[in-house]
Amino acid sequence: MPPRRVITLMSVVGHATAIIAIVVAQLFAVGPLPTPRHPLAFDDVTHVTVKDIDLPAPPRAAASLSRATASPNAAPLTAPTGITKETGIENLAVDSARSEAVEIEGSGGSAIDALAGARRALPPPPPPPPPQAPVRLHSGMQAPRKIVDVSPAYPTIARTAHVEGVVILEAVIDAAGGVESVRVLRSIPLLDQAAVEAVRQWKFTPTLLNGEPVPIVMTVTVNFTLK
Repeated sequence: MPPRRVITLMSVVGHATAIIAIVVAQLFAVGPLPTPRHPLAFDDVTHVTVKDIDLPAPPRAAASLSRATASPNAAPLTAPTGITKETGIENLAVDSARSEAVEIEGSGGSAIDALAGARRALPPPPPPPPPQAPVRLHSGMQAPRKIVDVSPAYPTIARTAHVEGVVILEAVIDAAGGVESVRVLRSIPLLDQAAVEAVRQWKFTPTLLNGEPVPIVMTVTVNFTLK
């Protein structure tokens, strides 16, 4: 047998003998047993005393709400403070209207005349709000859509002179979608009038701003091309 294999065999036998000796020594060893782990337990018990807690007082807002919902015709419970003397000018317009109606009835007038006199004594109603000015069309608005398109009539003199091009106009469109006015921004003298007359006949859908129709100012173009 080669010497190298003999050495390997002896090494394996020596290691096996050492391992067996260690295991046998542990089996026959006599000593104290390990102390088992102490399980978690609640040794100390503390008694809890439950005490009643007084409820907070109701908020004052509830009392004021109940007072606000009381009938206005109910008699007051406390005497009011800060009462001033009458000046004699309270309800002056109503008293003058009543006196005028009484005078008309006493002179033989009808009840309609008395009512008319009372109305004349009242102040006039406030004036209506001014109409909304046209606004420039922007991205936050629902753009109008043309529903009636009228082509311009090519002027004879412009056709004879071979004049063509684009006329740029500024149109004011009312809340209903009709064209109120037209102004020329870029002019071609022989074609301006035909472009303005055509745009005045256009119709659009109402322009909406926050869901409400509004008048707008928008720029339109009319193209004249000789065929």
